Amino acid sequence: MDKRYEIFCLANRHFYDTPERLSDSASREGETAKDPGAFAVSHRPVPAGWRSTRSGDWLELRPLTGTFPLQGWKIHASATLWNANEIGEAVWDYCVPRNIPFKYVPHRTLLYLRNAKYAGRGTSGKFATIYPADESQLEMVVRELGEELHSRPGPYILTDLRWRQGPLYVRYGGFAPRFCVDPHGRLVPAVEDAHGNLVPDRKDPAFRVPDGVELPAFLRPELAARASATVADLPYRIDKALHFSNGGGVYGGTDTRDGSRVVLKEARPHAGLAADGADAVARLEREKAALNQLAGLPVVPALKDWLEVDGHRFLVMEEVPGQPLNSFFAKRHPLLSADPDPEAVSRHTAWALRVHRLVAEAVEAVHARGIVFNDLHMFNIMLAPDEQTVTLLDFEAAARAEDDPRQIVAHPGFLAPADRSRYDIDRYALACLALALFLPMTTLLAIDRGKARHLARIAAEQFPGVPEDFLAEAVATIEGPDARAAEGSRPASDTRAEDGTRRAKDDTRAERHTRAEGDERTEEDERADSGAPAASRSLISVAALVPAVGAPGGPGDWPAAREAMVEAVLASATPGRDDRLFPGDVAQFGDGGGLGLAYGAAGVLHALAETEAGHWHEGEEWLLRHTDPPPRGTPLGLYDGLPGVALVLARAGHTKRALELTERVLEEKWQRLGGSLFGGLAGLGLAFGQLAEQTGEEGLHTSAAEAARLLAQRLDEPDDGRPGADRAGLLHGATGAALLFLRLYERHGEPALLDLAERALARDLARCVRDSAGTWQVDEGRRTMPYLGAGSVGIATVLDDFLAHHPGHTAFARARAGILPAARMRYYAQPGLFQGRAGMLLHLSRTTTPHVTEGDRAAQLAGLGWYGMAYGGGLAFPGDQMMRLSMDLATGTAGCLLAVGAAAAVRCGRTPPSLPFLPPVTGAPNPLSDGAHTPGGGPQTGLGDKGRTEAPPSL
Repeated sequence: MDKRYEIFCLANRHFYDTPERLSDSASREGETAKDPGAFAVSHRPVPAGWRSTRSGDWLELRPLTGTFPLQGWKIHASATLWNANEIGEAVWDYCVPRNIPFKYVPHRTLLYLRNAKYAGRGTSGKFATIYPADESQLEMVVRELGEELHSRPGPYILTDLRWRQGPLYVRYGGFAPRFCVDPHGRLVPAVEDAHGNLVPDRKDPAFRVPDGVELPAFLRPELAARASATVADLPYRIDKALHFSNGGGVYGGTDTRDGSRVVLKEARPHAGLAADGADAVARLEREKAALNQLAGLPVVPALKDWLEVDGHRFLVMEEVPGQPLNSFFAKRHPLLSADPDPEAVSRHTAWALRVHRLVAEAVEAVHARGIVFNDLHMFNIMLAPDEQTVTLLDFEAAARAEDDPRQIVAHPGFLAPADRSRYDIDRYALACLALALFLPMTTLLAIDRGKARHLARIAAEQFPGVPEDFLAEAVATIEGPDARAAEGSRPASDTRAEDGTRRAKDDTRAERHTRAEGDERTEEDERADSGAPAASRSLISVAALVPAVGAPGGPGDWPAAREAMVEAVLASATPGRDDRLFPGDVAQFGDGGGLGLAYGAAGVLHALAETEAGHWHEGEEWLLRHTDPPPRGTPLGLYDGLPGVALVLARAGHTKRALELTERVLEEKWQRLGGSLFGGLAGLGLAFGQLAEQTGEEGLHTSAAEAARLLAQRLDEPDDGRPGADRAGLLHGATGAALLFLRLYERHGEPALLDLAERALARDLARCVRDSAGTWQVDEGRRTMPYLGAGSVGIATVLDDFLAHHPGHTAFARARAGILPAARMRYYAQPGLFQGRAGMLLHLSRTTTPHVTEGDRAAQLAGLGWYGMAYGGGLAFPGDQMMRLSMDLATGTAGCLLAVGAAAAVRCGRTPPSLPFLPPVTGAPNPLSDGAHTPGGGPQTGLGDKGRTEAPPSL
């Protein structure tokens, strides 16, 4: 599980949202006196001659006069929740009289989130930032303010160098927002190096002095003091890091006295805060107490030692042999095949029931000692090598039952509702485990506990040997005693939007696609939602709408399925917000993420247009407003940035804005981008060509050819050190370059372009391996990937286009056939387009691979219904990690809409909707007598007029 997502679950129970929205809207507008969570220093009026600016979770104060450097040594002040206001007032009182710019985190909730367990380690601890004018002022500030704040506690800032023993730290970095392209082809914050070039402003969780910068002499003793803190004197040798969080690390090691294997857990003071405010040290002390009380039980690790090094605490335990329970599924789950072996299904059923019994017995043994485990999930269960015993790990949340504990940290798929206490917390997690051992999808319960009944039904269908009472008991435990009593209290047709407005369900699309901007979602709305019965809201139309598209007589049901998904998408829209229009992946809260094709408004509008759901003019107006101008730092790629937005706007008739955005890209050093389709040259080249056709700007054809030329050069370069060389697939590998070469070949008919496409595809196919069933998947080292965006199915998608021009390429034809089973598997972890089942459905609806049947599409269509959930009177799907719903193209409902629309169109013989530059494959051209290929055959791309005669790109 990607821990980045947990913090984005806190602000909204339906969608991933930026944590800063936890602070009251009044605080976000600077009206902090109305917000009891704001620090008292935030109540102060802005000093005369100063301006105040809110940016993310920072409140910045800067004098209106004076000159300020673009970069230099900055000072960070660390703070706890309890002394932040005191430190903030000291910073204010010191900086304002001296005209030194500074910024600080104005709200208690925002500071908590910066220091939470899974907050980013690069920003942890930073409460205030001071911008000295030069090194002389830097020394003055740290000496004078450092003396005033000496000994104030705060979390250690990992990126910085600490000044003595107080809360001040220093780091060299940017003062003003500037950007450059990093070695991976991404647009990132930048500083200027000694030669005047912009280079990435690195924020690794370790102090470093950039090349060409000298550490001031007065800081050298601090660097020496930092280096002196070491674990070398411990009786344990640290062999490897197993895990990092904001609270510290977990390390595998050896006891040098007897050679036994141990695990060392580190806790950083004042960091890694849990929901109750306890820091990592307090939680590690809880684990120590629990392990002492459980000493002697064979189902818990033995405690060996308790140490302190430079303020950090270390708990030392015996190393438990085996593997975490979650690691077994990718290797042996029987549904990871197109046609599961009944014997394998039966074996897995017996294994899962036995493992659940072992875990339940272990939990009961812990309960018998008076301890609530309080954080049971598959990552915290170690299965022995012989698979006959289990050990429970990670007792930092454990507590005595007599203290009536509540959960303070928990896996979202096993998080008990607030009405469970004491041992019932663990029993709820055991019920979730009963479902997850068959369908690892219980993170959906974080959105709607009513989903448990549907998951149990699917598990019973796929694993017919599971006892009915086993699943029924799990569902009853999850739903709780009040579920049936509450059923029916909220109508399924409720169209409440995220921002608190309601929309009437009108018969005409024109009326339905227009609604006024509303206020932000109110607490009353959240309470109403949280009180609504989960069971009554669950899947009101999933079985009837989504699978019906592939059922007998199904094409007539496609409009209903489309309307249900569009209903949910539009119900979620928040035109009054500036950061995003539709809720989606956490990536939309990065630079420009709320705009683009992958995660932003442009992608949703593309899906609506492709599926003939109509142009939502209010959405187009939002996109126009928020690209006038686009936010600073918006990326330059097709899926993550401006070119994708330009394509969507041009399609909607907003040609002038599309060209303005394209001009912004051309003004940057776009040639330095990586090669990918997602954010690099392949996507840029395709976008330039398309926009040239749509707008008549012929110069963009030259830019498209330049992108292709650069990609062709990179094919001749060795993989080592080349940006993106470690990736394969449609979005991030050489397959994106192959797609550009193919589209240019269709325009110009130059055989060299087809040869380049062949080489690019061969490069990615070389990264594929065959699994035990013989299915081709991309090898990423620690895992293999079958998906459309970053796996073998994406490669097969472009193989279809290549083989339309070169049908005799038997090696590619075999590879495409070998990849096909990857799109037919019974189970996928997520529903999304780029890394889930929707992408498989889209591929099956487009591919020309022999032997693809309507039954293949119908099976994936039915499987997509496993993830569907009701929202706003319609049908929605969860995003990546499946802890919240998503409406975006890459991970959520818009991508599912596109895939379902493609399956429906194929069934009834219509042109299916598609992703940009991947329209239906229309067949191969006629070969010439000399073995060359007729130019202009294959898919109609919109990239060029096939009758044009201008010179092809010189490659």
